[in-house]
Amino acid sequence: MNNKTGFNALSRTSAHRRAMSRNMVTSLFRFERITTTSAKAKEVRKAAEKLITRSKEDTVHNRRIAAKFIQDEKILNKLFTELGPRMKDRNGGYTRIMKIGFRQGDAADMVILELVDYKLPTADDTAEKTKKTKSKKEAPASSEASAEKQKKTPAKKAAPKAKKTAAKADESAESAK
Repeated sequence: MNNKTGFNALSRTSAHRRAMSRNMVTSLFRFERITTTSAKAKEVRKAAEKLITRSKEDTVHNRRIAAKFIQDEKILNKLFTELGPRMKDRNGGYTRIMKIGFRQGDAADMVILELVDYKLPTADDTAEKTKKTKSKKEAPASSEASAEKQKKTPAKKAAPKAKKTAAKADESAESAK
């Protein structure tokens, strides 16, 4: 009798299930915390924990196996340079599932799936991020680029318009005489 061995098919085709699992694991590694249904979280956790275990040892073989599952190069690099070394002294149990209640529309059991060492962003962290983004927007790219932009300003274009308006004013003055 085959009782509860294997996996939860989640009422999806194998291709859909594989794509969903890859996307959710990538999101988990990108944001380190995702909100999903309980059944999906339990399935995603299996794949995520195996990948984190692989990422503890940064070898070409482990990177290639992880790259089959994670398509985004930045996230793959983050997995091997940040997440793997952070979990180096843990023997498993890299993720946590916390229940948050039921979804409004269909009463599905909703959970938060997060990495164990995830820290909530504080007010200081958000203030620093906003300062960094504002300073990047305000800083000019280079002095040469700004000088070139000033040369290309519509000042030259405004001069012909001024001549035209002056000429029209002269014509209207002559016609008024």
